[in-house]
Amino acid sequence: MSVHKEVRKVTTHRLSEMKLRGEKIAMLTSYDYSMAQLVDEAGVDVILVGDSASNVMAGNETTLPITLDQMIYHGTSVVKAVSRALVVVDLPFGTYQGDSREALISAIRIMKETAADSVKLEGGSEVIESVQRILSAGIPVMGHLGLMPQSIHKFGTYTVRAKEEAEADKLISDAKLLEETGCFAIVLEKIPAELGTRVAEEVKIPVIGIGAGGGVDGQVLVIHDLLGITQQFSPRFLRRYHNLAAEIKGAVGNYINDVKSKDFPSEKEQY
Repeated sequence: MSVHKEVRKVTTHRLSEMKLRGEKIAMLTSYDYSMAQLVDEAGVDVILVGDSASNVMAGNETTLPITLDQMIYHGTSVVKAVSRALVVVDLPFGTYQGDSREALISAIRIMKETAADSVKLEGGSEVIESVQRILSAGIPVMGHLGLMPQSIHKFGTYTVRAKEEAEADKLISDAKLLEETGCFAIVLEKIPAELGTRVAEEVKIPVIGIGAGGGVDGQVLVIHDLLGITQQFSPRFLRRYHNLAAEIKGAVGNYINDVKSKDFPSEKEQY
């Protein structure tokens, strides 16, 4: 039986089972109906409606400008296409930091208006009140530690995080805190592989890496990076599985030539 014919919905509990039996979790981003349908049918376990939509869909330099309304728009489009994968929607910058009541309102809006399965937010001890409040409403929360793109102006760089002992120790304690509070999984971004392995071994919840080595419980990439639609971004952790940019430009070029040469439409393509 092929993977995409399996209709059993991926749940937070199922991800825990996967970690227990050592089955790696495959996670990818999607931001629209058509792409999410293809990604889901291919059999991916988790679809992240990432605030990376700010970069790849809207052309912003950082994830900061994207709004809650825009995330809800993308989330709604994705959920309509998905029948198997667990759908996680990012809480965007400014909708949960520093005000746990606003965090709860933001998370409730995402769950009610998109029908997604869960939300994701960045940070550890600094945002724990928001995490607790969202969880108190029965909303599953995925954490995010390491490189946190929403804090880019604080760090000033997208370089590898937690190379120093103090930051590594804080990351481990934050991961344990997120687990104790009730998060169902954690994303670790751009940290040393050894630290990623250690976190995955020390917490019972699934740890999904992006540039966190192979010792974690799963991997996540941005779909536009994996397919080679975006070409400007080439970090070490990215494996490009296709060069769609060249294919798309080639197809569009052929279309332009056919229109200019009057080859398209042919007689068979007219009414």
